[in-house]
Amino acid sequence: MKDIIQLLPDNIANQIAAGEVIQRPSSVVKELLENAIDAGSSEITVIIKDAGKSLIQVIDNGIGMSGTDARLSFERHATSKLRHADDLFSLRTKGFRGEALASIAAIATVEMKTRREDDELGQYLVVEGSEVKKQELASAPIGTSVAVKNIFYNVPARRNFLKSNSVETRHILEEFHRVAIAHGDTAFTLYQNEQELYKLRPANLSQRIVQLLGKNHQQQLVSCQEETSLMNVEGYIGKPENAKRTRGEQYLFVNNRFIKSNYLNHAVLSAYEGLLQEKQYPFYALFIEIDPKHVDVNVHPTKTEIKFDDERSIYGIVRAAVKQALGTHNITPSLDFDSDVNFEAIIQVPTRSSITTRQEREYGQMKGYHLPDRNVEHWEKLYQASVDESRIALGKDVPVKIMGSEVNRREPAERVKRATMQVLKRYIITPVKSGLMCVDYKAATERILYEKYLNNLENRSGASQQLLFPQTLNMNPADFSLIMEIQSDISALGFAIEQIGKFDLVIRGVPLDAASRDAKSLFDGLLEQIKHFSANPNVDHKQQLARSMARKVATIPEANLEQQEMETVVDRLFGCENPNYTPSGEKTYIVLESLNMENLFKT
Repeated sequence: MKDIIQLLPDNIANQIAAGEVIQRPSSVVKELLENAIDAGSSEITVIIKDAGKSLIQVIDNGIGMSGTDARLSFERHATSKLRHADDLFSLRTKGFRGEALASIAAIATVEMKTRREDDELGQYLVVEGSEVKKQELASAPIGTSVAVKNIFYNVPARRNFLKSNSVETRHILEEFHRVAIAHGDTAFTLYQNEQELYKLRPANLSQRIVQLLGKNHQQQLVSCQEETSLMNVEGYIGKPENAKRTRGEQYLFVNNRFIKSNYLNHAVLSAYEGLLQEKQYPFYALFIEIDPKHVDVNVHPTKTEIKFDDERSIYGIVRAAVKQALGTHNITPSLDFDSDVNFEAIIQVPTRSSITTRQEREYGQMKGYHLPDRNVEHWEKLYQASVDESRIALGKDVPVKIMGSEVNRREPAERVKRATMQVLKRYIITPVKSGLMCVDYKAATERILYEKYLNNLENRSGASQQLLFPQTLNMNPADFSLIMEIQSDISALGFAIEQIGKFDLVIRGVPLDAASRDAKSLFDGLLEQIKHFSANPNVDHKQQLARSMARKVATIPEANLEQQEMETVVDRLFGCENPNYTPSGEKTYIVLESLNMENLFKT
């Protein structure tokens, strides 16, 4: 029999390696920026065209390379950072694997110009599909310029998996932010399609954060610092009231290298316990300085995932540092022995049940705080009200079997036109032939608005309510770029926006359904929802916008609804294409069927 195991050709091996290191255009930006930083650059320029699909160019004023070094830089595992295996545990540079340029050149056309200070002429190389097409002497400034063109040109299946330009641009800007935040002493400039998005001068950390993320971050930064024998933590965290419902502004650095760590992210969030609503994420940019011997950075090709030899201690120090920063700046609620302010605020929020839970009671007892039992002072009146409501005749129409089944869509039109009531300001109770239907007002409104907004986007028919006092938005370049990509669709929803500065917008009108809402808050919330949903590849662009707007506008009513308002909500819900669920899959209503109600009273 013939031998069946053989070595892969270099070009195929490089493409496989590229699949681990280069996942999308932003991966190229990350690797080239890190190389530029390691070259000792004080000025770095990034040029992006077509969201990096056509061109990614990084120009630095670093030390440059000789002809031999320039050629070897495109070989796999060629690196200037390692000489011995032990060097892996004393790394303080960005790159060290020697795979970046080799992986990039395997799936793109790469042009490099580089010159050292002592050389009269520089080097010009062209590498395509791992093959060096040209290397010659050329005039070049001190430093290195690397231009990556037509990414994934020879791997069309990979190119087909790239997302829209707005999504890919956002990923590029995320990588740019991570490097720029970590290197405030370096000047950065970024151009996208010949438009200058960023021109960052050298700055301290707080100034760099404001340069990148916008002036609105200036007032929310809280200094965080902790020094121990094991490690030091310093940086900034955001105030709880500025937390957002989407991730994306959380930055952790270990020895000036950006990392992803669910473990340490949890440490930060746990320090905010009791200060954030559910699924809210605060801003933070924290730098951990630790002896490299305690860290293993060589666990993932992209070098963003690392391991610590004592994770528990590091978790505790990070959590303590953040908690101390919140307390030092008087952000943590003050407590006294007579009452728990934080807990009082929690129990004032309307809940689905007025019955005190066991956990709440135990918490109250622990704090020396008595929680009353269910209020029964006026139970006779409650009973009388129940008798009045019970006149809605449930029993004889349809034999039923299960609780929570979905009613036929025709049934609401045949509803007995009798009492409709509102419970806990959120739920609408109304009789149907099969029993009692409970409609979640917020979920129902979200479904109704979603289908309306989707229709507006399809037909470009959204109506706008002009504002008496237009509101101005100061946006960071990343958010501004995203809005410009979808400006026509935002207008179709009913927003009237106008650019008045480089990255400034003015809101002149809002959708009619949201005329009573604060325009700036509404638009900011819509933007956060867009960024959240854009990460889901299974939802198309228009559905993302419609879902985002519907979720932002749909709210629990502040006051009791009139009878006609409740009837209208139910009728409009069952006029929808899919009345049973919200766009995100939550139930809009349930039915408590008559047989089940009878069984509830049987012992």
